Amino acid sequence: MIIWLASYPKSGNTYVRAFLSAYYFSESGHFDFSQIKNIDQFPHEKFFKQKVNNMKEASKQWMPIQRKINQDKKIKFFKTHSFLGNYEGNIFTSPETTLGAVYIIRDPRNVLTSLKNHFSLEDDRALKMITDKKRWLMSNNGSYASYTYISSWSNNYLSWLRNNQFRRLFVKYEDLISNKYETFRDIIVFTNTLMNRVEGIDKSKLQKAIETTNFDILKKKEITETFNGSESSFKDWRKFHSENKNLFFNLGPENNWEKILKKKLSNQVEVNFEKEMKELKYL
Repeated sequence: MIIWLASYPKSGNTYVRAFLSAYYFSESGHFDFSQIKNIDQFPHEKFFKQKVNNMKEASKQWMPIQRKINQDKKIKFFKTHSFLGNYEGNIFTSPETTLGAVYIIRDPRNVLTSLKNHFSLEDDRALKMITDKKRWLMSNNGSYASYTYISSWSNNYLSWLRNNQFRRLFVKYEDLISNKYETFRDIIVFTNTLMNRVEGIDKSKLQKAIETTNFDILKKKEITETFNGSESSFKDWRKFHSENKNLFFNLGPENNWEKILKKKLSNQVEVNFEKEMKELKYL
């Protein structure tokens, strides 16, 4: 069965993925990039045995592939940016294949600044990306098997929030930065519960996993070691940018929209997402 690490792009998903990789797939909790392979991305072409020719064909395979993944009856973590719903009648997932999910949410103004850097987007195109309800991503090699329907920032979040078919834990990126120990501890408690693990938290391992996935350490490792945060560089559906050559770990906690975004742009984000931002106390 699958436990999802879900989020809109550039919201902290890879940060949580690194932490869980260190906690569950190392002896001591010490992180290195080789552990990332234990938490794959979905959808991804590696799971498709045959070429798919369009998006609808790809979406038809989401559930059959998940069933096949679950045949060994083992619990697996997967990272995804997918909208939790359906594409042309094909659902992304269901309780048949899913145990639960950790959803990471981030202030959309800071998501926007990260998107601008990661995808090399101008203001208008970045705003278009984050507000577009039909938005999708696909790998640069053009494989439809990597097709991910993400929708808009608010629709992505609400799709996971309103689904009550399986258990979900919602985590704010900001809490991962300002309240690390308690927030990461809560994630482990939640995932242990999903997996019916009766052992308590390994506090030493938890602390080591937090220390070795510190943002500055991850950024230095990216510079000195081979790392591709999503296993495939993504392009948006209008091909707004060339293959990403910017650092995956760019500003992290130093990403402050108030210092980076033009007032007009931050106002536009707030107008588009006012209801959700107020509920999340971002406004």
